[in-house]
Amino acid sequence: MPIDLRSDTVTRPTTAMRAAMAAAEVGDDVYAEDPTVNALEARAAALAGKEAAIYVASGTMANELAIRLHCEPGDEALMHAAAHPFHHESGAPAAIWGVTIRPIPGGRGRMDEEALALVLHPEIRHMSRQRLLCIENTHGFSGGAVLPLDHLDRVTAVARASSLATHMDGARVFNASVASGVPVRDFAARVDTISFCLSKGLGAPVGSCLCGPADLIRRARRHRHMLGGGWRQAGILAAAGLYALDHHVERLADDHRRARSLGEAIEASGAARLLEPIETNIVLFAAPGGPAPCDALQRRLAGRGVLVSRASPVVLRAVTHMDVDDFAIEKAGAAFLS
Repeated sequence: MPIDLRSDTVTRPTTAMRAAMAAAEVGDDVYAEDPTVNALEARAAALAGKEAAIYVASGTMANELAIRLHCEPGDEALMHAAAHPFHHESGAPAAIWGVTIRPIPGGRGRMDEEALALVLHPEIRHMSRQRLLCIENTHGFSGGAVLPLDHLDRVTAVARASSLATHMDGARVFNASVASGVPVRDFAARVDTISFCLSKGLGAPVGSCLCGPADLIRRARRHRHMLGGGWRQAGILAAAGLYALDHHVERLADDHRRARSLGEAIEASGAARLLEPIETNIVLFAAPGGPAPCDALQRRLAGRGVLVSRASPVVLRAVTHMDVDDFAIEKAGAAFLS
């Protein structure tokens, strides 16, 4: 079996997680009668320090629901120029909700506060109404960078001064928490709504949670239904999420350690260079010379049983996760040697 470092979404449920799924008590969630889904939503809300939560199929759905909760058609959402809803959600804000995106530059996933302030404008009929600031933590396209609290305080203060709502795409916020020692609820306290994935580093097979004020989450249920996202006996899936929250959070530190080990092996090999500091579980690297050498390196690694993905034509990505142990990381590092 290849060593699959394409993403932390490729994890498979453990034997114990499968047992929890098989034993789950279920009901019809559209009628709010699935006790396991209800338990997961209560747990998610408590972890985020929010009033309520909703369990949805994916991080993309969670982000899109948040955008709709805070914006009307014709409104504008502001976010980092390499944010997930801008680059990797198939144009959904515009296609589904009629919401436009204003990209903001900045290094390591941190929006430049001066650039943010410069694009803010008063509400006038000639321009889109600016309604939402989206923040991604960790920031995937910056190599899983953790956004520190002081930065979050500054950018959300700019947003509040202009009456913008705030949402955190916290797909990997548990990675951010484990790496920084900051509780998830402290990150969440800086924003109105926050989403997190259960199906990445936490290892559940599917699902995300969107957390926020109770009135917004009630509205989110209607919009989820519009998207065809109403669950029936979803407790079988929610049980995996509960198991992940109970058993797979602290072990994220192992993924971070293994990512650093892989990064050291890549640098030592001379076959590629690291592009970003490694803070969590994402390693961004490139072969010198542009797209063709990156193609060749990716093919060579695949031939040696190591799968990596492309973040761009000139950027390769390896993501550590619970299905990749120390031995696999050592073998993956050796595959870079010519």
